[in-house]
Order: sequence, then C-alpha cells, then structure tokens
Amino acid sequence: MQTKKLIFFDIDGTLLDRHNRIPASAKQAVQTLKEAGHTVALASGRSPFMLEQVRLELGLSSYVSFNGQYVIHQGELIHSNPIRSDALNQLSAFAGLSGHPLVYLDHSQMSCSHDYHPHVDLCLTSLGVTHPGVNQQFCKNRLIYQTMLFCLPQEESSYRERFRDLHFVRWHPFSMDVLPAGGSKAEGVSRLAARIGFPPEDVYAFGDNFNDMEMFRYAGCSIAMGNAPYPLQQIASHVTTHAEQDGIWHGLKWAGLL
Repeated sequence: MQTKKLIFFDIDGTLLDRHNRIPASAKQAVQTLKEAGHTVALASGRSPFMLEQVRLELGLSSYVSFNGQYVIHQGELIHSNPIRSDALNQLSAFAGLSGHPLVYLDHSQMSCSHDYHPHVDLCLTSLGVTHPGVNQQFCKNRLIYQTMLFCLPQEESSYRERFRDLHFVRWHPFSMDVLPAGGSKAEGVSRLAARIGFPPEDVYAFGDNFNDMEMFRYAGCSIAMGNAPYPLQQIASHVTTHAEQDGIWHGLKWAGLL
C-alpha cells in the first residue's frame, strides 16, 4: 500500500495558469489525490481572503498563507506570525520618503499607502485583485502579516541593508513581499505537517517562484513548474511543464502519485 503524502500547491503560476484559471487537469489531479487518501493543502504568498476562491474551487480546508505567516488546518488557526509594529512603522516611514507605495495586508483586508499607483494596479490586477484604497488608521491595533513593497530591483538593496529584521522576497519586477525576519513558506509548511503528523520526507511541494525556495529545501520532494526561474529549478527534485500545459498532472504522474 502506498504511503499517504501531504502535497502543497502554490497558487499563482502553479495551480493558476496565465489567465488566472485552474486547468481542468489540475482540478482532476487534486480530486484524485484526495480520493486516494492523500492530504492536499495550499501554500501561497496570498492572504487568506485572496486565496478563498481557489480553496473553495478545490474543496480544501487547510492552507499556508502570507508565505508561511498564517496557517489554517481544517478551519483552525494554528500559526500566526505578524510583523512587529515598530518594524512596520520604520518601513512605512522610509518607503514614504523614497516614494515607494506599500500595501498592508491582514487576514481579511488590505490598504494602500497611495490613492493610486500604476505599479500597484498592475501587480494586483495580475492577481485578480483591484487597487485598494487608503486608510490611514489601517495598521493601528491590527495584525499585519505581510506588506507589499513596490520598488524596482535596483532599488531594493537599500531596504535589505536597512531592515535586517524584515525579510524581502521579490515576486514581480515591480514588487516584493515583506515578511518578518525568518518568515518563509517552509516555516508554515513545517507547522502544518507537524500538526497533521507528516515527516518532511512525506511532504511534496509544487511551486514556481523565489518564495518557494525554502519550502523546496524542506520538502522531501519538490516539483518546479516549467515557468519557474532557474535557481528554483536547480534545487527542485523535478521540473514539470507550465500550468497551462498540464504541469500539475504531469508532475504528479512523475512522482507516482497519479
């Protein structure tokens, strides 16, 4: 009898194709995994309210969100790691002086530091989300798990050097995710695996971007999508095809799970 596995799927560029749709082959693959008794969960940089549609479409009850900072197991919050308010205030002040917009996210809402900015609009549109408004009091007495910082790659070194207690992960040419220092998908994935009772060797992970690197190093088997950057492909156990080329299905077939 095959040992049951815990399989994590990233969302954007992994489960979702370039049209922000889940291919039929991926939906069928997830259903087949569940019917075989495997445990399936999401592991995304998205906030909970931004991944809800995907979660419901696939019928999943567990997920790792905010790149590992907020973990839900069967509807129960089992891990919460918000950004310290002092670090967030310092980041906000520096970004404001630099003219770089920020989007603040808690588990259910988001707010922007600017009324409108084209880079914010472009990045969020790619996620199927509209540009948020400004709420000057948004971060007051609220747990902020992740912030999106909108700056160019050549501008990011000033943030990395200044804010050692924050972790920056680029996910778009115009934007980086900002997390607490030490935060990563691996931390969230390991918390969920431990709660359910899966050792790392029985954890499988699918992903396509730099925020998946720590998760790939943790998982016993890691599968990079065909659209993943070269550094992620280099550390993956296997490289499958793109999402719209049935990448999830082919990757699971290679792993012997289908």
